[in-house]
Amino acid sequence: MLYPRHIERKLSGRVSQDKVRLLFGARQVGKTVLLKRLLPEGRSALFNLQDSTLRRRFERDPAAFAREVRALPRSITHIGVDEIQKVPPLFDEVQNIVDDVPGRFQFFLTGSSARKLRTGTANLLPGRCHVYHLFPVARFEEESFRAGSVAAFPRAGAGFPDRDLDLRLMFGDLPGVSAEPPETAAATLDGYVENYVEEEIRREALVKDLGAFASFVRLAAVESGMPVNLAGVSRESGVPAATVKTYYQVLVDTFVAHWVPSYKRSARKKLLTTPRFLMFDLGVRNAAAGLPFDTGMLAETGGRLLEHWAGLELVRRARCSGRGHDVSFWRAASGAEVDFVWESPTEDVPIEVKWTDKPRPSDARHLETFLDLHPSRTSRGLVVCRAPAPQQLTDRVTAIPWHAL
Repeated sequence: MLYPRHIERKLSGRVSQDKVRLLFGARQVGKTVLLKRLLPEGRSALFNLQDSTLRRRFERDPAAFAREVRALPRSITHIGVDEIQKVPPLFDEVQNIVDDVPGRFQFFLTGSSARKLRTGTANLLPGRCHVYHLFPVARFEEESFRAGSVAAFPRAGAGFPDRDLDLRLMFGDLPGVSAEPPETAAATLDGYVENYVEEEIRREALVKDLGAFASFVRLAAVESGMPVNLAGVSRESGVPAATVKTYYQVLVDTFVAHWVPSYKRSARKKLLTTPRFLMFDLGVRNAAAGLPFDTGMLAETGGRLLEHWAGLELVRRARCSGRGHDVSFWRAASGAEVDFVWESPTEDVPIEVKWTDKPRPSDARHLETFLDLHPSRTSRGLVVCRAPAPQQLTDRVTAIPWHAL
């Protein structure tokens, strides 16, 4: 199914027309489908490095890529390279082509891991490249399509399936999974986790001990959404703390997790600064944690899952909004805390997430504390909950339904 994606307009727009466009994202977020949508039929060549024969050929002779591209007929104007991190030397070949024949081709590159690129000597095309990120489907993407943006996506198929909160919290927001019935979605997610550990990590040679890493992934998934506790995860997994720290970064570098830092604006209270860790998708998180895909999961952990979902929605929106937008959290040593802070160029908005469908003014207590401490940047706060309609809890704090975030 060809679902419209918010980032498609940026990738196909004029801003990046003279640049190499590099699209990062985890496996199964829709990069390849989007890449095929961006490449005009009859005028494009696609090199898919998931093809082992093609990959090995370019590994042996990276310069063959440039020779093949230069030999393409003049009618070919767009070049796509899928999973380019698998053969990092191809970045040099792309640069050579761009420098030698500027404007001849428009390049679209995708990657599902930045670890080798960051820790190695890969040429990330400084000054020649615009970097974008694709995530599981954000709710604002769904609403944008339903609100009448179909004309902006002329090749789109049907809109995203309309799912209730329970399904979102259990099965997450990967495009393919969201279109599956629950009985097959669970198996798909289990397979995703197994294939990620067995194939992606092994193939990229990112860790040496796959058994220890698999144990770590389960514990990291269980703890996802919480501030990182290196000592606790190390103790339970039997993996040294220094290695645990590296494993966390592997998940972030392969785009299956995000760091959420502590709020850095000045304040009078002493703050806890350990970052929070969020798996990139709730369905993958639940599968990795070994949780059962049934409503009993929600009865036990619904509040924590809703908080996790809200954090992911905010992170995705911030990344799509561009420079000056970020998501953090606030926790004072005294115990006062705010789940998330939406940071924008003009204001910061503290956000609490509550499982309740009957919010009360007491739910705004920590938000009011945060607002008092940061009057120059904040004027309002939000409580995200399951209430059917917005409610004014205090003069400065409004409770909103989850779907209104």
